[in-house]
Amino acid sequence: MTIIASLLRAADLPDSPSARLDAELLLAAALGKSRSFLHTWPERIVPSEAALKFAGYLQRRRGGEPVAYILGQQGFWKLDLEVAPHTLIPRPDTELLVEAALELLPVTPARVLDLGTGSGAIALALASERPGWQVTAVDRVQEAVALAERNRQRLHLNNATVLSSHWFSALEGQRFELIISNPPYIASADPHLAEGDVRFEPASALVAGIDGLDDLRLIVDQAPNHLDAGGWLMLEHGYDQAIAVRDLLLTRGFEEVHSRTDLGGHERISLGCLPC
Repeated sequence: MTIIASLLRAADLPDSPSARLDAELLLAAALGKSRSFLHTWPERIVPSEAALKFAGYLQRRRGGEPVAYILGQQGFWKLDLEVAPHTLIPRPDTELLVEAALELLPVTPARVLDLGTGSGAIALALASERPGWQVTAVDRVQEAVALAERNRQRLHLNNATVLSSHWFSALEGQRFELIISNPPYIASADPHLAEGDVRFEPASALVAGIDGLDDLRLIVDQAPNHLDAGGWLMLEHGYDQAIAVRDLLLTRGFEEVHSRTDLGGHERISLGCLPC
């Protein structure tokens, strides 16, 4: 079977607006090639072993399993990260946190904390862009800590440290110029939890109480104890939670509080500065 025929076979992937892209990613992985190879050599015959692997990938994708989990990897920022089902899949919208952090803080040395790091995406992206920063990444899930550490080592980012901590629990006495987080922020009864890729992601990394704000409340409340004067707290949240998160920040005494929009035009992150 040729590459083109294999992709046509995959055209019946259900409920996916990006079925062709999914098929290309899966076939390229089965072949051990890049996506560009598929377009450069469309007449090539797919070896039987690769065809069997591709068929297995397709079966899993038709069952709804995210491509990132099938392949065990996902691109984020300029990095290729190992991912696994006990962490969230890094998404393009979260790159807004990285952009904002790089814009707000100078290139000079700084101490940065990433809360609930998962695969390490945010922390490692920042560490890769700012060699002078010391980035601490924490997560309470041991499998996530191990995964983030594997990513850190593979990327040779010696200015990042991965620790086990439930939010601030293991960070007593430590202070930072920036605290950044993409915490759980979905309400427990949100119907989206039963749809799409989210069905396969860990609920502990998604759900935060009845209104989705439980972890955001805790982080905003405790962050001033770990921020230097003039330090920033930066949070990702749901598309409809910006007003609530800004209110939390203002009530806790943060200044310069504002939100920024994601690729879809939704207010996706909110941030504030601790008074000097």
